[in-house]
Amino acid sequence: MKISTRGRYGLRAMIDLALHAEEGRVPLAAIAARQDLSLNYLESIFSALKRAGFVLGMAGAQGGYSLARPAEQISLQSILEALEGDLSISEELDAGTPLRAFLKRHVWDAIDQEVEITLRATSLAEMVERIQLQASSADSSIL
Repeated sequence: MKISTRGRYGLRAMIDLALHAEEGRVPLAAIAARQDLSLNYLESIFSALKRAGFVLGMAGAQGGYSLARPAEQISLQSILEALEGDLSISEELDAGTPLRAFLKRHVWDAIDQEVEITLRATSLAEMVERIQLQASSADSSIL
């Protein structure tokens, strides 16, 4: 599995949005500036995130984006799946030979399962908490 720039940037932007959720609606331009991302690309990503039900957007001078539900209820897996689709590391759908079947079951599926468990168990809220902990104990430049 290789996460594309769409997935990586989307994850960064969603964490940024969660970090700044207390400010109300957050303009995409502010996220783009803080994360050094292309505003046009971010608009495309947030269009997909809005369709998937993760963010709410409002146009206008006081517009911007906010999380559609609490950060505790949004897993990293759900964000990446909305932006990337299938996160499997192997494209082998059929077992084919006995060796391919063995590798699929005991290697590729096992790796997929561990990645899924980690991403599903990690919420945006947990990321925010970890970042704030790190910032308070060291360098606040991550924010």
